[in-house]
Amino acid sequence: MNFKSFFRIFLIVASSHAFGQQGNNFTVQNPRQDDWVDSVFKKLNRREKIAQLFFLRAHTDKGKAYEAAVGAMIKKNKVGGLVFFQGGPGRQAALTNTYQQLSEVPLLIAMDAEWGLGMRLDSTVSYPYQMTLGAIRDTNIVYLMGQKIARDFKRLGMHINFAPVVDVNNNPNNPVINYRSFGDNEYNVASKAAAYMKGLQDEGILVSIKHFPGHGDTNVDSHSDLPVLSFSKQRLDSLELYPFKELIRQGASGVMVAHMNIPSLDSTKNLPSTLSAPIVTGLLKQQLGFKGLVFSDAMEMKGVVKYFPDGEADVRAVIAGNDVIELSEDAPRAIKLIKRAIRKDRISMDQIDESVKKILAAKYWAGLSKPAVINTLNVYEDLNGGEALALNQRLSDAAVTVLKSDSLIKQLDPNRKTAIISLGVTEVSTFQKEMQKRFSNSTNFIVSKIASAADIKNVSKDLRSFDQVIVAIHDYRKRPQSSLDYNNELKAFIRDLAKLNTVTCVFANPYSIRGLKGIEKSKSLLIGYQNSDEMQLAAAKVLSNQMQASGSLPVTINEVFKTGDGIMFFPVPRSVSGRLINQKAEGTD
Repeated sequence: MNFKSFFRIFLIVASSHAFGQQGNNFTVQNPRQDDWVDSVFKKLNRREKIAQLFFLRAHTDKGKAYEAAVGAMIKKNKVGGLVFFQGGPGRQAALTNTYQQLSEVPLLIAMDAEWGLGMRLDSTVSYPYQMTLGAIRDTNIVYLMGQKIARDFKRLGMHINFAPVVDVNNNPNNPVINYRSFGDNEYNVASKAAAYMKGLQDEGILVSIKHFPGHGDTNVDSHSDLPVLSFSKQRLDSLELYPFKELIRQGASGVMVAHMNIPSLDSTKNLPSTLSAPIVTGLLKQQLGFKGLVFSDAMEMKGVVKYFPDGEADVRAVIAGNDVIELSEDAPRAIKLIKRAIRKDRISMDQIDESVKKILAAKYWAGLSKPAVINTLNVYEDLNGGEALALNQRLSDAAVTVLKSDSLIKQLDPNRKTAIISLGVTEVSTFQKEMQKRFSNSTNFIVSKIASAADIKNVSKDLRSFDQVIVAIHDYRKRPQSSLDYNNELKAFIRDLAKLNTVTCVFANPYSIRGLKGIEKSKSLLIGYQNSDEMQLAAAKVLSNQMQASGSLPVTINEVFKTGDGIMFFPVPRSVSGRLINQKAEGTD
């Protein structure tokens, strides 16, 4: 059975059994919900209805003046919601209470938290990137992560996670999606995204799957310019749109539309998909039958305002069919322009009313019909307990992938003289610390990413006296890119090390392997996808035969390592001396 067939079958099984039937949905008729929506709707005048479509930016790291300015905007303009960005969890809980008290209609609170609160807030947990999650075979663990993130959201009084990313990242050089995607296989992406989505929604958090109709094969970041997708309708339908169709079928509550120009779907020159009625209304709402909330991507991004400045982008986003206008450059100006567009019959008031009722229905579903105050005590403790830490480690353990074995990992002897080299670091790594606990006769070597030829020569000379060499490649950048920023001397050193009897571990974006010529010559190769402490511990457990490695590669790196590769690598019992009890034990492909 080929890889695509496997994931197609897995997706069907997962949808039917693993996560249960579709839960409550705010788009489904509910008499109590309808009564509440009608009661609030009738109290809103035209301007207040338009304002419900707008979600403002909020921070807790910009000082009191900034916070007060946002509060004044809420009180004066009566907007529909907020999107929180950087700050702290305790400060955000308190500020959310303040903002909700200022608003006559309860606010929907959102956050872009693809890998949990840690993506935005200090003192909170960052779960693995979606690329890392794409390597996990047991999709139920991803569902559990979705549930935990949802509970964290509710603890802070939030209602919408702008996640999961369902873009199929089939462009290794994608500057904006990349490691944020579950991978380059549409069935795997749909499977993992469905698990994450259902975890969130089953715990009462709305989602916004993104970036419709698919941002995975672009070479332009829509934050800075307008990408162009020149693919045919057939290609888009079979690949980019596949995960969206699946998640809509399974009850996605929200979809976020990307800023991309797609001539095969709308031939209007320089028109972003966010502003395209054929894409937002025609394709998403009518053809795919999506009934939930349609969110624009951030309307302050250059991809949308470059060709439609001064508020025209906001007006066109509403005309196109977006229900929520996220992060307008100037919300009061946009509200005024939309009122004018209604008077000039560019927008019908019926369309505005429909969007407002959907937003109010989402507020009811999220529990906002009943006033609640967030408990601001013990916020840090509640978000960083043992459950979160254990789940984070479990996710990393399940993702770590052995790409090449040659049985060398199983032959590692914790009692032999072992060199443990961490590259790209300036201090002893978590991996080295964990390995030293397990390999008592080991020595650490540190080589920075700008190491000189002389530095490397000295390390090479020292390695001659060791029986075993274990190499770890690290990327300490906050956002791991497709290539490492190592100098040429260090890349050559990696090639030379691979020729030795080495085990190589990569704690970096999997695409970075493409730029490390010769690394495939390593006797054993393990990939950890990112440089987190949890992933480094997971690798140490595999190398010390304490844990099975079960991950599979979510993207094709080159002709050697392709999507789906990964050895199911089981621990081998050892005697007291550390030697293999069964020398014939092997991993299973």
